[in-house]
Amino acid sequence: MSALDPLDSVALTQALVRCPSVTPEEGGALALLEKVLAAAGFTVHRVTFSAPGTPDVENLYARIGTAAPHLLFAGHTDVVPTGDEARWSVPAFSGEIRDGLLYGRGATDMKGGVAASVAAALRIVKRFGPDLPGSIGFLITGDEEGPAINGTVKLLEWAHARGERFDHCILPEPTNPDALGDMIKIGRRGSLTGRITVHGKQGHVGYPHLAENPIPGVAKLISALTAEPLDHGTEHFDRSNLEFTTVDVGNPASNVIPNEAKAVFNIRFNDIWSPETLEAEIRRRLEAAAGNAIRWEASFDPTNAVAFLTAPGPFVESVAEAIEAATGRKPQLSTTGGTSDARFIKNYCPVIEFGLVGKTMHQIDENASTAEIEALTTVFERVLERYFALA
Repeated sequence: MSALDPLDSVALTQALVRCPSVTPEEGGALALLEKVLAAAGFTVHRVTFSAPGTPDVENLYARIGTAAPHLLFAGHTDVVPTGDEARWSVPAFSGEIRDGLLYGRGATDMKGGVAASVAAALRIVKRFGPDLPGSIGFLITGDEEGPAINGTVKLLEWAHARGERFDHCILPEPTNPDALGDMIKIGRRGSLTGRITVHGKQGHVGYPHLAENPIPGVAKLISALTAEPLDHGTEHFDRSNLEFTTVDVGNPASNVIPNEAKAVFNIRFNDIWSPETLEAEIRRRLEAAAGNAIRWEASFDPTNAVAFLTAPGPFVESVAEAIEAATGRKPQLSTTGGTSDARFIKNYCPVIEFGLVGKTMHQIDENASTAEIEALTTVFERVLERYFALA
């Protein structure tokens, strides 16, 4: 630890990758961040949350400064499992650098992004001193890749109860598809999972009049939900997308009409919909298709993934300008992709996402370009300069 220079974001990424912090294990990653942030003058809190049926999770909150505006960097140090480590070309937690690429689980998602944001903040504090015209905060969880119960949601509630207020947030998730500077996420689609069961009557295929086959019924309901688009998109969102992910009758016999048929679907929806209005529309379509001929029921899984948008404005424009200045690329403003902890942060302040290239996240031999880690650090340094009018 004594040899680590926390202003060097590549070295800091290596040190974080070497912490085996597979959810829910802290693995030393938060302890490392606590040490480097506290040494730079940040007030640091380590907070552990619990819930029945879930593992305890350690989290970190740090802040330097007491005044507004308060720019928050959020993120996570937990990582997904390595998979078959024998298939890795280097040890999965080695942080080894080969040909300009830093290898290891979490290098891209998202220890490289966390390291870049921390190193940028420390550089700003070193250059301009701790008495900034505002505050820099870090909200780092150990539960993003897991159930997401004892992490960001509770840490935000804890911070808010202490009187912490945030003006804007940057989440350094790996947002760029091909090169650093390609894309800023200014929102995310919501996610809703639904389940359909069509009831029939089991019987011999040779005596169909004594049975009721549910398979044609479930096929008709599937067609009813996919025949017409849910919407045509909005200015900042693509059209909502419904995909069936499984259809099952649980029938091992070829000469038996099954008793029921089930189908599961997931909808990634834009800001036209809420989970409640979307469920109502799905039920309306199912009822119209089923009429009195199909006996069916539907249920919907609970969801905390609701579509949201951070509307383009001065903050988004300032970040985009900092990205273009550092990378030469004008980033696309996007709402594509899956969900992230931004869906929780948006309840407290406007949030955008910008991080490394995400091509290898969760893969064997996950890696991040050392040049792009350093460039991302420069982006965040310029963002902070602009945010506090320091340049």
